[in-house]
Amino acid sequence: MKYRRLGRSGLKVSEVALGSWITLGYKVGADDSTRIAGEAFEAGINFFDTADVYAGGEAERILGKALAGIPRKDLVVASKCFFPMSAKPNDQGLSRKHVVESCEASLQRLGLDYLDLYQCHRFDPDTPLEETLRALDHLQQTGKILYYGVSEWTAVQIADACHLARSLGFEGPVSNQPVYNLLQRKIEPQILPVCQREGIGNVVFSPLAQGVLTGKYKGGKIPPDSRAADDRTHGFVQRYLDADSLARADRLVGLAEKLGTTPARLALAYCLRRCEVSSVIIGATKLEQLRDNVGASDLEISPEIWDQLEDAGEE
Repeated sequence: MKYRRLGRSGLKVSEVALGSWITLGYKVGADDSTRIAGEAFEAGINFFDTADVYAGGEAERILGKALAGIPRKDLVVASKCFFPMSAKPNDQGLSRKHVVESCEASLQRLGLDYLDLYQCHRFDPDTPLEETLRALDHLQQTGKILYYGVSEWTAVQIADACHLARSLGFEGPVSNQPVYNLLQRKIEPQILPVCQREGIGNVVFSPLAQGVLTGKYKGGKIPPDSRAADDRTHGFVQRYLDADSLARADRLVGLAEKLGTTPARLALAYCLRRCEVSSVIIGATKLEQLRDNVGASDLEISPEIWDQLEDAGEE
């Protein structure tokens, strides 16, 4: 496993991170989660990502138990806040109240004293940006979080946060968590240049396009144990099941076969080709998926293959 700095910070994260969205506490129970997290750590993964809203807090609880046997100093644990945790009016958003209380609740569920990375899960138009930044600075000053970042913010929102943080004398965000894969490259024109300028590392989610880039949906067929077959998650996959996306996924599968590697490893390596990307977040539910995915960090690809992948990824 190789490691990269998280943006301009000195924090080093594994190129492949283990996430917990619609996996831990959702499709994967406590015992299997412990096995997966343990093997991930043994394979060199030090970066574990979750959020308060995942499985209604259960993902954090299970991840905390799964990591309990690993020395804290060897882990980089990230969580997020923004989405409603109840129907009550202040149990959502990025107000100072919700940010501080959500952080405390996440720490309790994870069984930790501090978070390495705390992320604003979405932008909050109902809260002044300065209020959110002051709340994050408070959490840093009190030792509850070491770094903070954002997720799915626009280029303008990211730039505004960096500018305002500097003007207030605060530390700025060091990470951005956007969706990014061969089939969805919307962050390339504006967001990646802003992140590079501001020293922000991207920790990208859905790098396998909800599994479509593994080749499992070849010909539009839906395996019975896949996300597309699950009533709870099929909506996330549908965007990638059109004829054009499936055809581009097929081209990636063909290139992987020529290289003697797997489509998943090649798809992850495609994201890691960008220097603005610090890590790719995987959502393994089985040990064999994890073992396959971690190999992306060591995959060497020639410029010619990159060119062919660029062509495959163009809409």
